[in-house]
Amino acid sequence: MANLSLLDLGFFITESSASPKHVAGLLIFEKPAKAPTGFAKQLYGEYLTHAKVRPPFNRVIRFARSEMPHWQDTDAVDLKQHLFYHRLARDENDRKSLYKLVAKLHTPMLDRSRPLWEVHVIDGLENGRFALYQKMHHAYADGVTMARWTAEGLASSARDLSLRPIWTLEHRVRRDRAEKGDRELLATVWKAAVGASRRALGLGRLATMLMLESAKLTKNAIALPFIATEKTPLTGTVTKGRQLATAAVPMERVNLIRKRTRSTLNHVALTCLDGALRRYLEGQGYELERPITIQMPVSLRRPDEKIAGNKIGIIQVELSPPTDDPYIRLRNIGFSLRGVRNMVDNVAPEAIEAYTIISGLVAQTAETLNLSDRLPPMSNTLVSNVPGPKEYLYLKGAKMTEMHPISTLPPSNLLNITLFSYADQLFFGLIATNQVQNLDRLANYVQAAFTELEDAVLDAHTR
Repeated sequence: MANLSLLDLGFFITESSASPKHVAGLLIFEKPAKAPTGFAKQLYGEYLTHAKVRPPFNRVIRFARSEMPHWQDTDAVDLKQHLFYHRLARDENDRKSLYKLVAKLHTPMLDRSRPLWEVHVIDGLENGRFALYQKMHHAYADGVTMARWTAEGLASSARDLSLRPIWTLEHRVRRDRAEKGDRELLATVWKAAVGASRRALGLGRLATMLMLESAKLTKNAIALPFIATEKTPLTGTVTKGRQLATAAVPMERVNLIRKRTRSTLNHVALTCLDGALRRYLEGQGYELERPITIQMPVSLRRPDEKIAGNKIGIIQVELSPPTDDPYIRLRNIGFSLRGVRNMVDNVAPEAIEAYTIISGLVAQTAETLNLSDRLPPMSNTLVSNVPGPKEYLYLKGAKMTEMHPISTLPPSNLLNITLFSYADQLFFGLIATNQVQNLDRLANYVQAAFTELEDAVLDAHTR
C-alpha cells in the first residue's frame, strides 16, 4: 500500500468524464528493412507474453471512508485489458486518420477498477510505418518521468532486438511509511515537519511577490492568476471530445537561433507560440491588447531524483506585449522568463507546490460551478516543455522517428501545448477540445512563426 501526495490526489479529485487526467505519448516508427508485413501484429502478440507487471503499473487506486486514498498492488493484471491492436484501412491511413484515432483513444477516462494505463499498437500507417499510443494516469507520473520510462524501454541501436515493455521495467516508486523502519519513519516525520515550515515561509514570500506585482512595483516576478483576457476561443468550460494536431521544427535551426541570440530552447519555442497564438486569435476576431498569459509547469525535482509520481509546480507567465517584430518578441519573453526563473529559485519548492494546489482548486471550483465561461481563466493556455532523448531510439530494430506528447486540459483551458525535443526535432503537441476551431491552422502558424523569427534573427545579425 502507498499513499498519494497531495498533488497526485488532486488529479483524482478534479477528474471528470469531460476532463480526464491522463497523459500520453504517440510514438511513430519505421519498420526495419525486410520486416514481415505482420511486424506490428507480431509485436502486439509478443507484448502479451510479458505478463510480469511491476509498480506502478500493477497499482489500483483505492478510496475508502476509513482511510486516506492510496495505491494498492494487485497480482492479477489482465494484459488484454491494457494492450490493444488497431489496423488502419488502406484508404484511411494518413496522418490525419492517425490523429483522429489517437484523439478518440485519448478522450475517455481510464477505468479506476484496474491499473490506470493502456498501450495501443496502431498498424497500417502509410509508407509501411506503425505507431504506439501509450496512456497512463497523471497520478502515476509527470511528463518528464513518462518520457524517461519510455526511453528506458527502447534500445539505442537497431541491432538490439530485445523487448523491454514499459510495464515490466523496475521503476522507483513511493513506499508507504508502514514499510519503513523506526529510524526511517522518524526521518520521514522530520522531513514532513520541515516541509510544512518551508511551505508556510515560501507561501508568505510568494504572496509578497504577487502583491508587489499587482501594485505594479515589480515586473515579471510572476504573472498574476486570473488576469488573462476573459473571452477567447481557447478558454471556457472544458467539454468532452478531443482533437490532436502537431508541428515540428528541426533542432539544427532552433540551435542556430539560440546561439545567435544567446537564448534557451524555451525562449525560442514560446516566441513561436506567442506569434502563432496571436495570429490564430486575430483570425478568429480576437486581437489581444495585453500579453498572452500561459500556465507553465516547472519541475521541483532534485537533479538525481527519479521517484514516480509528480514533483511539479504550475505558475503563470506573461509572454510578450503585442508586437509585429519577432526579434523584439524573443527579447521580451527572455526577460519575462528570467524573472520567473529568479522567483522559482528563491521560493521553497514546497511553497510552489502549495500555490499550485490552491490556485488549481480555485479554478476547478469555478469549473465545477459552470463559471468558467463567465470568469477570467487562469491563463490563455498551458504550455509545458519535456526534454527527450537526444539520439534516435529503436524498438526491435524499428526506428522511432517521431515522439509526440499528449497531455490533459486544466480547468478553463480548451488547449494544452506540450513541447518535446527528440533526436533532431522539436515537436509541438496540441491537444484541444472539439470546441476549438481550425486546430490544424494553429499548428501551421507555429511553423510559420518560427520561419519569421529565423528571418528576423538572420536579418538583425547581417546589418
